[in-house]
Amino acid sequence: MTADEAAVRELVSSALRERGEVVADRWVQLQLEQAALGTGISEAELREEADTLVDALGAGLRDDVPVARVVTTHRELRQAVITLSLRRARAGATPTGTSLAVLALKEALLEAVRGYTSDTGELLSAALLINRLLDAAGALSFETYVEGREEIIQRQSRQLLELSTPVVRLWDKVLAVPLIGTLDTARTQVVMENLLEAIQENESRVAIIDITGVPTVDTAVAQHLLQTVNAVRLMGADCVISGIRPPIAQTIAQLGIDLSAILTRATLADALAESLRLTGQSGPRTEGAVLR
Repeated sequence: MTADEAAVRELVSSALRERGEVVADRWVQLQLEQAALGTGISEAELREEADTLVDALGAGLRDDVPVARVVTTHRELRQAVITLSLRRARAGATPTGTSLAVLALKEALLEAVRGYTSDTGELLSAALLINRLLDAAGALSFETYVEGREEIIQRQSRQLLELSTPVVRLWDKVLAVPLIGTLDTARTQVVMENLLEAIQENESRVAIIDITGVPTVDTAVAQHLLQTVNAVRLMGADCVISGIRPPIAQTIAQLGIDLSAILTRATLADALAESLRLTGQSGPRTEGAVLR
């Protein structure tokens, strides 16, 4: 680091150290004026973020590393940017708005630096330093936001899958999973997990998988059904597939899919009757409860 670079770095550090509160206030004001959030994040939360990030910037600049690497190498500063970005992601802010919120700090910090020098060359050097520092923060913010939103989307998708595949107790020791829509790999995994947990919790002996609402059955769907049936059998329970309509039966036959090892019935009522036979029951003991 040259003497000039060190001098400019000290200039920006002094602005952060001595006018940190002013910088934080100005940053909050700029964000509110730009309406960059568009979410329910309060002004108090903005102020908390500003104080944390401004303090971390000052500490980071005191490290003896290149300015462009300060954000990624200084633990507290990196964590401050990540926390800010994840909070915005969870609040529903756009990635552009999140990055702009971080980049707005440039203006607030440069205004503070102007209070220390009027030299055009020093101001230009300080602006370049601030740009390198906060461009890195903006890039990290954008990357973190995207990863955070992806995690949220995956969690929400998982929740929707669980809601669309409830496990219902039809009878004592008899469970059913009414499937509606396409059965893909992700949904099969959710069905399997929920069904196996319900079998264990209720000590069920028969599980009915009703595919009346499944529009088509191809090789992939049949494979998913076979996996679920095998998993149920490993739990010591029998499995019955119901709802195989004539068009689906024809498709299965034409594709040469072998379901001979699986007990099948045309309707859910037939599957329930077979389940009662398998469990040796005859009297009505319905629960009607959705377990998962």
